[in-house]
Amino acid sequence: MDTPSAPVLARCAPASPNSPRTVLVVDDEEGVRSFLSRALERRGWQVETAGSAEDGAVVIERGPVDLVILDVSLPGRSGLDWLRELAEGGFPGEVILMTAFADMNTAIDALRAGASDFILKPFRIEQIVNAIDRCVERANLARDNFLLRRQLGLPEGGGNTAGEIIGQSVAMDKLRALLRRVAPTPSTVLIQGESGVGKELVARSLHRLSPRANRPFVPVNCAAISSELIEAELFGHVRGAFTGAKDARKGLFVYANGGTLFLDEISEFPLALQSKLLRVLEDRRIRPVGSEQEIPIDVRVVAATNRDLKSEVAQGAFRRDLYYRLEVMTLNVPPLRQRLDDVPELAALFMSTLSVQLGVEPLPLEPESLRRMQGYGWPGNVRELRNFVERSLLFGELPMEELGMAGCSDPACSPPSGESLLLADVEKAHILSVLARCDGNRARAADLLGVSRKTLDRKCAEWSL
Repeated sequence: MDTPSAPVLARCAPASPNSPRTVLVVDDEEGVRSFLSRALERRGWQVETAGSAEDGAVVIERGPVDLVILDVSLPGRSGLDWLRELAEGGFPGEVILMTAFADMNTAIDALRAGASDFILKPFRIEQIVNAIDRCVERANLARDNFLLRRQLGLPEGGGNTAGEIIGQSVAMDKLRALLRRVAPTPSTVLIQGESGVGKELVARSLHRLSPRANRPFVPVNCAAISSELIEAELFGHVRGAFTGAKDARKGLFVYANGGTLFLDEISEFPLALQSKLLRVLEDRRIRPVGSEQEIPIDVRVVAATNRDLKSEVAQGAFRRDLYYRLEVMTLNVPPLRQRLDDVPELAALFMSTLSVQLGVEPLPLEPESLRRMQGYGWPGNVRELRNFVERSLLFGELPMEELGMAGCSDPACSPPSGESLLLADVEKAHILSVLARCDGNRARAADLLGVSRKTLDRKCAEWSL
């Protein structure tokens, strides 16, 4: 085997900050293990080694492994047999198989068993480098495509495309200070705030300021996934785990490995599965649906809710132990009506970015228009302001008449009497006012509120609407 030169090793470096970080070399020849370790470590890879499948299994049990370079001929269990077990157990990493004795049938068996590539001994270092490059590219492409598909199906909250938190109010200054303090830690964070305030934007900022900034940020809307599918979506599944599971699939925890998993609308997480989520948070291991093996993961979990989780716990709708595990640190995002000084800056930002996206000329924001916008309560918060600016660009003028509250003849639309500050009363008044503005159109109201139609229908049923 050749000694790699510097230019060759440069190609062996992780292709991006999101590439695999830990490589496990499993070979019964100490010289092969030592050679590959030196070659890969010189480019910053973390390398683990093992002389048998049994020892390799111990390494994987101990912590996350992104790539395995595996010899077929091993003492005890063969590399091919262990590869099949890894695939059946939902192992999320890539596997490169090596062998000194191979024919076409062996190569086909290896690929069918789940190998990402197949290398013959004796090999040149360039062959290993090229195989690793292909694995890195394939893993990055699969992850990026998967996340892109999910993001295209999830509406973005109000905010700018760069992920900056906009606003110079005292409330936002305090929030930014808390973010800077919490971001470097690995602690779980719970973000609370009304719908439309930009909780996902806060979660992205937390991720961007953390040591995990170069790893994936994976958002999950818990209300948008059915209770029957959310376990497989989060933890993955093996082939044949349930009807329709023709192939094994990695879960969102795996795609977020090394980074941040954002669980939005955590109050909608199925009660029956909350114990499994709690166990993952405590043990840092997931078990794909249908698998008997657990996979170690390194993920920071950030959750968000627009509901009072303490009240949910008291009503038996949310597990108390999970609540306390999530609220290690709580960030409260203030509604827009409590920081109206930020409206001009936000409006200017949306006008600038949305005009480019829509391909139209931005509209001038006159002082009188901004004063009227600052005098409005914005029940839909930042999301409503963004939608208002977008409609303005489509209409070619600022529809200031929208800032007047619409009436409603239905007695159920009346706000609670008195100055009730109970969260349930405030929530009901807010939802009913948005419904009134939408003339009872629940689909549009749900969009303004930033909740699923299912959630809004459930609320209306509680109030006998």
